[in-house]
Amino acid sequence: MDKNHRSLLYAGVGVIIVFTFLVYWGVPYFFQSTAYKNTNDGFGTNIESAVVKKILEQKEIDLGGIKQPYQLMQVEIQEGNYKGVTLEVEYGKFQQRPGLRLFSIGDRMFVRLDKTSDSLIKAYYVDRDRSPALWWLVGIFVFSIIAMGRRKGFGAILSLVFSFAVIIGYIVPHILEGENPVLVSLIGSAILLGTTLYLTYGWHIKTHSAVISMIISLLLTGLLSFVFVEYARLSGFGDENALFLVQVSSIEINLKGLLLGGMIIGALGVLDDLVTSQTAVAFELFSVNNNLSVRELFMRSMRIGQDHIAATVNTLFLAYTGASLPLLLLFALGNGNLNYLLNAEFLTEEIVRTLVGSIGLIMAVPIASFVASFTVKNTHLLGDWIHYLGLEHEDHFHHH
Repeated sequence: MDKNHRSLLYAGVGVIIVFTFLVYWGVPYFFQSTAYKNTNDGFGTNIESAVVKKILEQKEIDLGGIKQPYQLMQVEIQEGNYKGVTLEVEYGKFQQRPGLRLFSIGDRMFVRLDKTSDSLIKAYYVDRDRSPALWWLVGIFVFSIIAMGRRKGFGAILSLVFSFAVIIGYIVPHILEGENPVLVSLIGSAILLGTTLYLTYGWHIKTHSAVISMIISLLLTGLLSFVFVEYARLSGFGDENALFLVQVSSIEINLKGLLLGGMIIGALGVLDDLVTSQTAVAFELFSVNNNLSVRELFMRSMRIGQDHIAATVNTLFLAYTGASLPLLLLFALGNGNLNYLLNAEFLTEEIVRTLVGSIGLIMAVPIASFVASFTVKNTHLLGDWIHYLGLEHEDHFHHH
């Protein structure tokens, strides 16, 4: 048996082992039934879509010295057990709504349905149905990515859909089952980065190198998150949504683990771009001059990475700052103790999250640069296996 046939045999055996493992352990684990659903009222409970059929009344009302218009509307429920039922909904009559915009016939909204003591159904306005605007935005987003990225853009869309499916179909249900959020987030992140990178960039040595770099960077970021969550004595109760989750869930959820898991998943999204870019840089440098040593490839990649990391860290900081802008304005209006404000758990969590993500980015640059430089320079050591690992543009990797 020659080397090619032997390598093919080994590859086939490896695939069979992995497939057997997935069938025996993976299918029962990932597709187990979820027992987390309970009868407690949570966010979104008893809320249905409705369409305005008639404007019954439209006047102006005085609420605490502020005049605003209000409407009494007849709406038809569009989904659920009460689909087709017509109910009355008041809007703007009992609550001040800055920037209030009136409804027209045919507009859609979300209403909460409650039963009164005499078993009648009453509808309360919750929010507008903004689905049309969101779908148009999604369409423009998808078109833009595919138009600019072509095949890779289509792969990026598939990766995005897969990421959403893993988060909703695996990470959320398993955490709500009471499993360790850190372990679930790590497994979910590993699945996400492995699958999405291959969907986007294909089966190539470059992709393998990026995946290895991502795993190392993610583990170090997770370790750093754990150390500083413990050192800062964070409990995970800083987010009001976490408090609400404890109240409505019948499953005991480790909120500190949930905080760590959120940091890991958040870091994964930021690391993705940086690691793939640094890996591509090393491979491109080698394709131009394959006489460069590992050290030379590493140093040249690092010089490019230094510019990239400066821009990315600033982007990360501005993203968190933009999301927290109302909070910053609230602080600016107050005259409280600034040191206390910075040490309040809800703000400390965000500071730790931002700085840990930034440090993870900084660590990822040398990690990805070295792994890619070492990999591309030593592909010849793989022998016949290189044909099964997807060596891209093989003529560029020929060693003189």
